[in-house]
Amino acid sequence: MNTPLVDTPGMAANRDAAPGKSKVPLLLRAAALILRAVFLGTLIALAIRVSAPQSETIWSAYETPGDLVRLVLGMAVAIGMLVQLFRPPKDAQAYRTWAYLGIVLAPLAVVVAIAAW
Repeated sequence: MNTPLVDTPGMAANRDAAPGKSKVPLLLRAAALILRAVFLGTLIALAIRVSAPQSETIWSAYETPGDLVRLVLGMAVAIGMLVQLFRPPKDAQAYRTWAYLGIVLAPLAVVVAIAAW
């Protein structure tokens, strides 16, 4: 009961391409990585700034439970984003998406960070 495979036009191209190896132009790759790094770096800085205790020093976070919870959650978010910063996009479409969204999101994140500081 073997059924014959029907070859569609896109299947031949998908079989020939190596899995995970897509051709991404150098300019697109560089732009996407730079914009992604600016965006995520700004978010990391904002997460650290917002999670800082309200009092003067970091050691006074232990005095107020709310400050301690905010500090721990903020550091967890910052570490999570830091991990994502060092994981590059997986395919050409992801690079393209970061390049397009990064044009808008990176400057917006920088402006928000400047305004929040």
